[in-house]
Amino acid sequence: VRSLDLMARQHRLPMFKRALMKVRLDVNEGSAMGTAMSKWPKVFDQLSIAMVEAGEAGGVLDESLKRLAKLLEDNARLKNQIKGALGYPITVLVIAILVFLGMTIFLIPTFAEIFEDLGAELPLFTQFMVDLSKLLRSSFSLLLTGVLLACAWIFNRYYSTHQGRRQIDRLKLRIPLFGNLIIKTAPAQFCRIFSSLIKAGVPILMSLEIASETAGNAIISDAILESRTLVQEGVLLSAALIRQKVLPDMALNMLAIGEETGEMDQMLSKVADFYEDEVSSSVKALTSMLEPAMIVVVGVIVGSILLAIRSSSELQTLCNGLTSKPTTGPTMLEVEPPRQPIHIEKFPSKIKTWTNPTLHRREIHLAQLHSPSRNELFSKWPLATD
Repeated sequence: VRSLDLMARQHRLPMFKRALMKVRLDVNEGSAMGTAMSKWPKVFDQLSIAMVEAGEAGGVLDESLKRLAKLLEDNARLKNQIKGALGYPITVLVIAILVFLGMTIFLIPTFAEIFEDLGAELPLFTQFMVDLSKLLRSSFSLLLTGVLLACAWIFNRYYSTHQGRRQIDRLKLRIPLFGNLIIKTAPAQFCRIFSSLIKAGVPILMSLEIASETAGNAIISDAILESRTLVQEGVLLSAALIRQKVLPDMALNMLAIGEETGEMDQMLSKVADFYEDEVSSSVKALTSMLEPAMIVVVGVIVGSILLAIRSSSELQTLCNGLTSKPTTGPTMLEVEPPRQPIHIEKFPSKIKTWTNPTLHRREIHLAQLHSPSRNELFSKWPLATD
């Protein structure tokens, strides 16, 4: 009772603190600790309640609580590893999308207004980005946001149903890379929880029911419950799980050996250690693959914006060169007379030529000459240095 009182005073979460105070009062009045905890299902899960009740029944409550603490620590570490592997790419992808939307909505329109004033024809990709920017700044974006929110709400409602959860969890198992990680995580969690419950003295049928609730996947959870039904009918647990085909062969073989030798809890504990190491290795490998992939994704998103801006900037420079009027007269390039006849007909609409009788040179007006033609002309005519 004093331990519960100290924990209640030190805890900061209001709901958990209130639950501990009520449990302390019930225990002080003579109720069993497991019974008192069962009154607060939102605070204490079935696993904790079952471990406490088994410890009370066997007179080894302290050992049961130690096993429960170790079990919760192992599960928390396993879940944090998976969250870390999933959290990194999701965070980077969200930031990249926000940067893309920000540049598309606020930066692209600035360049679009400049080219509309010039009346220039934009490159295809730049025009696409300008149209996308207009679309995102229109009322259609609000409609799209509403549709996405409605889809998210429908998805959550569908996932809350048993059939919807089964279908979505089945798809999760088929996701490349991540599905394999879930398949390795499931036997680790099942073997760890089931072995801890069996070792604490919890009945096997109740242990299977609790393990199914903590499986984390509806397909695996339903398979464990179906195995529980078969065990209740007299079938061995290993044989029942083999029929469901949701656990790896190695885990099932170790479970069968444990049933034969009477050391099922120890065998399952070793299996849990093995698959937890496998999950840790898979998470590290997945993270190492996702890091360069996310860098490429961010580069493509940001590079597309910069490519559109660069194309538009080059077009703006060309437009300024074609439309600007020099203050001291036309810009001239003096070229030495070629040794061979000049074929001016190659540039009928781009070159303005005339003869200067004093210098006996041709003067080419560069304002009327586009870049490809100028390069071709310079390759045939030697440039004057004066």
